[in-house]
Amino acid sequence: MAILVYAESHDGQYKKAAFEAVSYAKSIADKVGDTVTAVAINAAESSDLLYKYGANKVLKVSSDALKSFSPNAYAKVLAELKDGDTIVLPSTNDAATIAPLLALKTNATLVTNLISAPTNVSPFTADRKAFSGKGIETIEVTDGAKVLTVLQNAFGLKENAVSGTEEAANVSVSDADAKVKVIKVEQNSSDKIDLKEAEIVVSAGRGMKGPENWGMIEEMANILGAATACSKPVADIHWRPHEEHVGQTGKAISPKLYIAVGISGAIQHLAGVNSSKTIVVINSDAEAPFFKSADYGIVGDAFEIVPKLNAELKKFKG
Repeated sequence: MAILVYAESHDGQYKKAAFEAVSYAKSIADKVGDTVTAVAINAAESSDLLYKYGANKVLKVSSDALKSFSPNAYAKVLAELKDGDTIVLPSTNDAATIAPLLALKTNATLVTNLISAPTNVSPFTADRKAFSGKGIETIEVTDGAKVLTVLQNAFGLKENAVSGTEEAANVSVSDADAKVKVIKVEQNSSDKIDLKEAEIVVSAGRGMKGPENWGMIEEMANILGAATACSKPVADIHWRPHEEHVGQTGKAISPKLYIAVGISGAIQHLAGVNSSKTIVVINSDAEAPFFKSADYGIVGDAFEIVPKLNAELKKFKG
């Protein structure tokens, strides 16, 4: 018996979310005395990275039928390789489409967006984000199989190195299993940090007054090694690409540090960022709603404050 983990990869390289999912599975395995088995589909990277976070075994799956991402086909692979009552996936866009299909195939209870290790394993009890990130639920699964997804940047990476083994796994999957598959991907900013995985995010809104003023936001992001983001109105008027839109109708993120410049903090925006560990708000309006949710706030003109912050950050970085 083992805790099964979907170790997601992109272009053959493991995502940070894969290591978080393995870390989470290891936390469960240690409580129940099980091992962790990671399933890697079309991954070329060394399995040593998965062993580092607690995977005792890595099953590598490669098939022509799996070269194009298909939630149905990937769910079938994981269902066939299941060797216990628990399967863990990250809460990425791809894995979020696999998880419900996998729960259906394995007759399992689906629990999404987990943020903490279980406080109990029988029954399984843990906390998850709920109501578009505005609340935290404590859930309890009393019996049966479980499919669990782990919110990115919530549980975090926990190194717990083991001596693992790698095997090639043969799974009976064909083109007929791919009822829906991705046939084309357009990626506009391949050189940028993935917003979902970023530990620091620098975001800005209409307070920037125009797209020509984003240089200081990008400069701050470069200094901090951060991803850039924006509010919905900014994306709607094409000041920034829609892929940077965070909020209830955009991407939900959970960075360690979220810096919001010139964003008022409407409830729709807060719904996508309130899982951030620390929120810093810079706004000229002292009554901006965002200050109520901020850990730190600066009232003032962003065009004066941000350049000064960037200068001090450069000094600090040496």
